[in-house]
Amino acid sequence: MRHLASVSNERDEGGLTAVIEFLSAFTLFLMILTAFISLAQLQMGSNDPEVDRLDRAAALGVDRLTSGSGWFVPADNGLDYGNATEDWHLESAEALSDGRVQPGLMAGYRLDMDRIEALHNVTEDGMAAGLGLADDMSLHLSIVVIESSNASREGFALFNGGTQRGTAPASSTAYRSFQQDGELIRLVLEVHDGGRKHNHLHLMEVMNRPSQSGPEWIEVYNPNDFAVSLKGWSFNHTSGSSGSNILLQDGVLSGRSISVFSGDPSTQEYGNATHVIDLGQSGFLGVGQLNGLADGQGVLRLRYTQLAEVTPADVAKVEWGGNTGLFLVTGQSLVWDGTDRFSDAAWSISDAPSPGETSAS
Repeated sequence: MRHLASVSNERDEGGLTAVIEFLSAFTLFLMILTAFISLAQLQMGSNDPEVDRLDRAAALGVDRLTSGSGWFVPADNGLDYGNATEDWHLESAEALSDGRVQPGLMAGYRLDMDRIEALHNVTEDGMAAGLGLADDMSLHLSIVVIESSNASREGFALFNGGTQRGTAPASSTAYRSFQQDGELIRLVLEVHDGGRKHNHLHLMEVMNRPSQSGPEWIEVYNPNDFAVSLKGWSFNHTSGSSGSNILLQDGVLSGRSISVFSGDPSTQEYGNATHVIDLGQSGFLGVGQLNGLADGQGVLRLRYTQLAEVTPADVAKVEWGGNTGLFLVTGQSLVWDGTDRFSDAAWSISDAPSPGETSAS
């Protein structure tokens, strides 16, 4: 009996030793596995919540752009949901800016070219709000023909506008491709963490010595495909020790559009200008013998004040008289050649003023 008890005790001790050795080995394995996972995280980087947020926003934005025809809710002392419509593409830039728009681009399960063209009446901020992007986000949208049975159409941009990626610390991209009418069309939406909005307007032509009783006028071109709200924009005119400023409080300039700011729109010829804006009532631009802009020597600046900034930044400038060599007589205008927005050498005198007929590119 003693011998059997001794054998049993030895077996129990052996089993316990085996269990202890197994647990020790398993613990060591877990320690090695934990160290490996930690090392992998150091090499690959942990998940970044901000990048995940941008990824979701880009994917959701593309889905909303390409899953339906979109909608528009007009504003009348608040959003007027009772008169909401899917035909947002028939509304003006001013109406879209005042209300709320989600610009869906589909009609009959196809990209609708009329809706893509109507994107020129939507501001970048308006699109961002409609797509549900956070206030601290900006975007860039491109719609490009990648392949076509018509070789001349390949690479053609149906739309290309918004904030540039390089101005933001982080970005995310989502895209969707469409095969229709013998073409492969790709829509690419970039969503940025912040970024500096693409707010460039071009001074194209200035009339400061109108003939007879005509008005002074300024021609402006919007080179961006997105519409641009005039809030934050201003004109500044100086001549000698005197000067004047006007802060533009409202209005929207459509994408790729020409606008004429006039001292008297009722007598203004404006050609193919999309927008004609009255600056005569404010006194900034004159009519006939009533000068707003100096005849002999002066400087006109187009300025923009970024959100959360106080000091306006010059976007474009034209100077005449003095050392510029630009001396006008009655009926002549100043025309920009499309190069340097601040150089006197980029401006010349025209004997045939053409408001609203700028060959903008």
